[in-house]
Amino acid sequence: MWDDAFPSFLIGLREGLEAGLIVSILVATLVRAGAKSRLPQVWTGVLAAIAMSLSFGAVLTFTAASLSATAQEAFGGTLSVIAVAFVTAMVFWMRRSARSLSGEIKEKVTGALAMGAGMLIVTSFLAVGREGLETALFLWTTARAAGESVGPMIGAGIGLVIAAGLCWGLYRRVLKINLTKFFTATGVVLIVIAAGVLGYGLRDLQEGGVLPGKTAFAFDLSQSIDPSAWYTTLVQGVFNLMPAMTWLQVFGYVAYLAVVMTLFVRGVRTAAKPVPAPRAPGAKAAAAQSTEAKSAEAESAEVKPAEGESSEEQAESAPEPQPAPEPQKEAAPAAAAPAAAAPVAATTGRKRPAWVLPVVVVAVPAVVAGGIVAFGKSKPAGAPTIAVSEKECGKGFTAPKTGRQTFQMQNTGDKTSEVYLVDPTSNAVYGEIEGLAPGTTRDLVAPIAGGSYAWRCVPTGGKAVTSAAVRVSGGGGAKAVVPVSEEDLAGPLRAYKKYVDAGLATLTDQTQRLSDDLAGGDLDAARTDWLTAHRTYSSLGAAYGTFQDFDKKINGRADGLPGGVHDKDFSGFHRIEYGLWHGASADELTGPAERLHGDVMGLRKAFPTQDFDPGDLPLRTHEILENTLQFELTGDTDGGSGSNLATADANLTGTRELLDVLRPLITKRDPQLLTTIDGDIARLQKLLDAAHHGDAWTPVEKLDATTRQRLNGVTGQLLEHLAPVPDLLEIRKSA
Repeated sequence: MWDDAFPSFLIGLREGLEAGLIVSILVATLVRAGAKSRLPQVWTGVLAAIAMSLSFGAVLTFTAASLSATAQEAFGGTLSVIAVAFVTAMVFWMRRSARSLSGEIKEKVTGALAMGAGMLIVTSFLAVGREGLETALFLWTTARAAGESVGPMIGAGIGLVIAAGLCWGLYRRVLKINLTKFFTATGVVLIVIAAGVLGYGLRDLQEGGVLPGKTAFAFDLSQSIDPSAWYTTLVQGVFNLMPAMTWLQVFGYVAYLAVVMTLFVRGVRTAAKPVPAPRAPGAKAAAAQSTEAKSAEAESAEVKPAEGESSEEQAESAPEPQPAPEPQKEAAPAAAAPAAAAPVAATTGRKRPAWVLPVVVVAVPAVVAGGIVAFGKSKPAGAPTIAVSEKECGKGFTAPKTGRQTFQMQNTGDKTSEVYLVDPTSNAVYGEIEGLAPGTTRDLVAPIAGGSYAWRCVPTGGKAVTSAAVRVSGGGGAKAVVPVSEEDLAGPLRAYKKYVDAGLATLTDQTQRLSDDLAGGDLDAARTDWLTAHRTYSSLGAAYGTFQDFDKKINGRADGLPGGVHDKDFSGFHRIEYGLWHGASADELTGPAERLHGDVMGLRKAFPTQDFDPGDLPLRTHEILENTLQFELTGDTDGGSGSNLATADANLTGTRELLDVLRPLITKRDPQLLTTIDGDIARLQKLLDAAHHGDAWTPVEKLDATTRQRLNGVTGQLLEHLAPVPDLLEIRKSA
């Protein structure tokens, strides 16, 4: 998350500082002109700009969400390229305009004062609005590139808060910042980040079919590097460089970086060269000296937006032949404005409440954005409406075109239903909606290729109804999932229950041996037999959900107990582990060992009659190692034995056994997935074996940082590849 936050932090800091400097100059100019009463108009314009920026971000988000996957890629890629163009222009503009920004803003504000309240609002709105739109667009693209919004939003928020603090300090003259150096340094970093965003945008355009070369990879390091290592996530988050990039991405990245960075650095060097002032007599010489003084002031570390109130005014007026009248000229428009406004006020009657205008400027962008989102989510052109009910299932369905299609599924019946787009010959599912309530309509997006298609409606408490099939001509093949029924899982369930039953029989003998060790006072043998028994229990992970209260008795932890490890209800393997490795006597542990053996015998007797949901089998393929990553590889459950990696090894054994009984079903649906999973398991097993030395295991906390990182990375990658299994083998009513 934090690696994704850095680019947004930088854009929030830089854009926030730019907008803050503009607001500071606006405020300082009004205060200097004696027009403090006009400050609410400035804040109204600023508020309107913020509302417009937030509304713009909302429109981008909801517009993308309403598109098909291919259109989303094209839309996101286009906006990424536009964002890069905006950021590039912003970097060069700020480098060029940093010195003259104050004077330009003051000139506009002075003109706006003479033209009335509306122009002052417009001036502040336009000045801040541009920064806000740039920020919204770039944050949207960076969040999309990161694949999550929390990190980028946190980064942007921190950057904006810091920028606000810096601007306050500059205005109050408690900070000194060389803005020229600041914008130059951040400009260099932003150019590098923008190059990565450009590469990501080009990839999106390739995925969306806008640009060619989608499969022409310049390099693919995804099998050679650890995807969850800190350096991988850092490079991906900050620079948007991926382990696999196409030739177009690489060319765009390198070309942008080479051209833009060269021009930027060349411009910085040119601006840094001192320009000798020509010698001139009299007033010209004084003017030249004043110009040099202004330039030096802009370059120095004493850039203060609020200096317009005193020192900056003196610096600007010092070289003039008659400095005294100058403030009068600037104040004149401000003084004239109230006078001109007086007759108008007299004829308009009641004065408008002060809160009306701020509410309007905030409400208008929000209402406009809401309208765009609401009306923009109407069904796509040509999207057919398909009826879902027992009597009208599939009504309105005609042969669709090939490609990714959107269907409007409308429940015209009186029961909540599930609906599936299926191949009627194989029952393969191309798309589905669960829990479609009566009278509601939802989108179903599915890939269409040559073949047969039909709708299958399954109302709650009713029988499945299949519509008439339609034939679509064309090539290619749309990926579908062959549904799984309870009958399909019945065989794997019987095989796994047999495995668990055999494991419980072995566990019963092992806990009896552990109890005998402690009864005989042999603590060394007890430690060895404890580890053997605990590993056996840990290899039965898929059955934890069916062990009911026995799991808490046999393998419960002290967390949450009032007395902690000394609580009377703390029992099982972890109670004995704590005692064996914290100096407890054999007599103290004999009782807990006998109780453990009794609970294991009770579980073995109760297991055949316990309810085991067949849908749990696919789910546990992911859950077992998820717990391993959370509790064992962190050392969180270690009670002193240092055997977390031994437990992780047993968990992997249980996962492998579970995959073996499900292998025929997975192979039929996605054979390549199993090949990938098997490779991940082999890599994880190799790392665990390296930590196993005879009867001893290396404690997690004693692993070096690199090994621990690789262990976490490989486990995380295996979990990522196991994640599709529950959905692939989900029991569907369409089967």
